[in-house]
Amino acid sequence: IKKLEDFYKKSAKPMDKIFSRNKDVDEKERTILKRIKELREILTLHNYNYYVLNQPTISDFEFDKILDELIKLEEENHEFFDTSSPTQRVGSDISQEFTQSQHKYPMLSLSNTYSIDEVNEFENRITKLTAETPQYVCELKYDGTSISLTYKEGKLIMALTRGDGIQGDNVTENVKTIRSIPLNLKGKDYPKEFEIRGEILMPFSVFNQLNKERTNKFANPRNAAAGTIKQQKSSVVAKRKLDCFLYYIPGDQLEGLSHWDKLNKAKEWGFKISEATKLCKSISEVKEYIEYWDKARKELPVPIDGIVIKVNSTKQQNELGFTSKSPRWATAYKFKAERVESQLLSIDYQVGRTGTVTPVANLRPVHIAGTTVKRASLHNADIISKLDLYINDYVYIEKGGEIIPKIVGINTKKRPKKADKVNFIEYCPECHTLLIRKEGEANHYCPNDKGCLPQIKGKIEHFISRKAMNIDGMGKEIIELLLSKRLVNNIADIYDLASKKDKLIGLEKVMYPDNYEIIDIPIEDIDYAFEIGYKGITKKNAKILTDKYVSLEKLSNTNRQELEAIPDLIFPKDADLYHTKILEYFNTPFNEVLERLKEGDNKHGGIPLSNVIYALCIPGIDKKCAENITEYYDYIYDISKATKSELLKCVQINEEKADSLIAWFKKNEKFISKINNLSIFRIQKQSAEKLIYSIEYSLNRTFSRTLNALGIRHIGETASRNLANYFKNIDKLMTANYEELIEIEDIGDQMAKSIIDYFAIEENIQIINRLKNAGIQFNISTTEGSNSNILDNKKFVITGTLSKGREYFKELIISMGGKVSGSISSKTDYLLAGKNAGSKLDNANKAGVPLLTEDDFYNLINKE
Repeated sequence: IKKLEDFYKKSAKPMDKIFSRNKDVDEKERTILKRIKELREILTLHNYNYYVLNQPTISDFEFDKILDELIKLEEENHEFFDTSSPTQRVGSDISQEFTQSQHKYPMLSLSNTYSIDEVNEFENRITKLTAETPQYVCELKYDGTSISLTYKEGKLIMALTRGDGIQGDNVTENVKTIRSIPLNLKGKDYPKEFEIRGEILMPFSVFNQLNKERTNKFANPRNAAAGTIKQQKSSVVAKRKLDCFLYYIPGDQLEGLSHWDKLNKAKEWGFKISEATKLCKSISEVKEYIEYWDKARKELPVPIDGIVIKVNSTKQQNELGFTSKSPRWATAYKFKAERVESQLLSIDYQVGRTGTVTPVANLRPVHIAGTTVKRASLHNADIISKLDLYINDYVYIEKGGEIIPKIVGINTKKRPKKADKVNFIEYCPECHTLLIRKEGEANHYCPNDKGCLPQIKGKIEHFISRKAMNIDGMGKEIIELLLSKRLVNNIADIYDLASKKDKLIGLEKVMYPDNYEIIDIPIEDIDYAFEIGYKGITKKNAKILTDKYVSLEKLSNTNRQELEAIPDLIFPKDADLYHTKILEYFNTPFNEVLERLKEGDNKHGGIPLSNVIYALCIPGIDKKCAENITEYYDYIYDISKATKSELLKCVQINEEKADSLIAWFKKNEKFISKINNLSIFRIQKQSAEKLIYSIEYSLNRTFSRTLNALGIRHIGETASRNLANYFKNIDKLMTANYEELIEIEDIGDQMAKSIIDYFAIEENIQIINRLKNAGIQFNISTTEGSNSNILDNKKFVITGTLSKGREYFKELIISMGGKVSGSISSKTDYLLAGKNAGSKLDNANKAGVPLLTEDDFYNLINKE
């Protein structure tokens, strides 16, 4: 300010004129800001009335007029932009990539009950563990996709999907388009920062309309909702009219309030809470609620698949606590599965990572519980034998928990006379090794774990998984790509990838559909790649024209009046000029490309691949040649990448024609990229660097996680922890005998034999030695548990920012016999608190719970 004053004194300009803004400008800005705030409040109120209360007070036309005015004002006055403005609900056309964020509280699943007897058992467990008679809150179990919303100072700041329960995808921009989710809360008594959870749904009416407009139809509203919320463009999400019901506020921000009270508070703040939610004072009222909605659910506008029963008292919830997978104070009652009849067409056999062979039935497609079912698990040879299955039998299908289809019976009256009995296979369907079935086991398995591709792939997937080595950036696509290029053949090869970084960058793999049927190439891709209508047609305009005309035949019969009536067509210059170009294209006396394409026009939005090849007008490739080529190839991308020797296998293709094809595709790579209907997975430089970093970081994993990562048959997370705590290092474990192994907690006969068998194989020892040389932890570190029982039955709560992730400390505590909870209670022994500890620290102080810094914690577990 002093420098400015001196400068303007020298300029002989009065200070009052320099530092006072034009009063007219100030007044104009205040007027605009006032109007913007007014419009935002009006729109927010009408959104709430329409989408939450279902009581609209103005027409859609009036609402849109107000919204348009606000959009215009915000565009003209960028300084007044607000991320919580109602204008943000229309979404954006800019593609976004989802980042992952960790949940503050794990998003656990619910345990399921399928009968009233099991509901009674749930009640009995609750009453045994709590002193006071419980009340319950019953809620409809909506069948959509789970979401976690975080609000700060009353504004929505983050929305995460469930993900793996520990971390989820950040879909905040997409969620902002859902009008039943408030961007700004009502009232003033909400916590400074809190989380609320719910279910994002697609109403039946929206789902049915969406599927009418799609070629690739969604199987059910649940899939449609999940697919929509993961769209890359929020503008697409906005058009799909998703809904959301909220049902749970985790944490202790509303201490003293029951679950029912929390829901009513959330309703006051503007959240959409289901009117069907009910407080039940006894288990008999719960049963009445279940009975009512089992019948009434068919009248609902949104899908549900059961009832959620929760203990109302948060004090009792804290007493009951959680298992590793679900809260003990809640359960889901699943409605009885629908049963339908279908025909068994054939059986496939799938090989898992441990070599287990699972039979899967291929069925005549049938609709059940909101989805079209084509396959059902048969589990093992005993199930097939018990069912007495024959090929072409008519079978009864149910969905276990309305998720996994299974065959539960056979209509023997419809059995064909010459049907073949189903006998379990003898040899591996992948590597043709003779299958083994050990005494006392239900499954057959392939013993060729070093040469059977599905087993190799499965072992690597298990090794890099979150509860094992947690190597981020190494998904299924990358594993398949590395295996196909022979850069990785076993888990030890992963740690050689750092030296092969240059070979990783640019590697690509074609991603074929799992169970594809040959489909026509969509008209919009034809328009875009062939530049139908005019040169330089954009992909967006090609899509708009296809949506309008569906077929090439209809598009070619368009007129100027129709083109001018399409509002969404966007041209870089004069629209009238481009309308003229489109009409001229279709009125050319003989357009050979167009005529050849029109021969295959099915008038339903697609053209066969053979017609597309024919329309390329490649020298020597007539219509019959094109048909012969597509007898061998289903995708144009595959034809463009075929070698001369591969093309010569096609009927009537000689060397001259093969050379002509190769030359054309080499010259027209841009065309191929535009019309290709396969997705191409390619490792970019950034992805390769992320993968190498994650591999190096995995060297810090604890011995118990490394042991679990090896994928020893029958040895899971808990068994790995017990073995690590007992033996301390891999060398002692490798030399352990049967008698020593079965003395260890939770290690039985089958596990002990499996461990001995694993370490008896020389190749396994070689892989372990390679992993040791790479720096993998194969012994208990000082912090991991030199005093492995020192925390027996001690209950911890972890909060704040620590030097390592909470999962690390949680695993460490459990490995030493302790327990970890998500909230403070009278049974909490310690609060491990890092920087920026929040409400848990306050609650611990109130409850007199001892506080531990990170140094205190290490001193505790290392004391003699």
